[in-house]
Amino acid sequence: MPSDLTVLVADDEEDILYIAAKRITGAGFQVVKASDGDQAVAYLHAALPDIAVLDVNMPGKDGFEVLKELRKLTPSGKWIPVIIVSGRTELADMRRGYDLEADHYLTKPCSMEEVVGAVRLMATLIPLRVSSRPAV
Repeated sequence: MPSDLTVLVADDEEDILYIAAKRITGAGFQVVKASDGDQAVAYLHAALPDIAVLDVNMPGKDGFEVLKELRKLTPSGKWIPVIIVSGRTELADMRRGYDLEADHYLTKPCSMEEVVGAVRLMATLIPLRVSSRPAV
């Protein structure tokens, strides 16, 4: 599935960040990496991604704070799917992610195939979401 979509991948674990970026790039997406929440927010202010993959436990701003910032910056009518990939497996954490408008929540440990599959799914939904909006 070649794509011109840009995926922001934010994770403070260097190995996970490298592998995720490599696998998502290999799936045909452009990737921007952030090794902490502050870098992720700086990228959001420079250019909004098409999809975001966020770890929750990161130095600086955590993934939930990055998600809040992303939703605040997103123009009205644009949908940027957010996939949380986190070691936080408690129902309260998942609920918080969804309350902040995350679109998918994967718990660690998970396979890179699951992460890439979630990115592919969100990429296929973007045009459907845009075309299904009622005219105003």
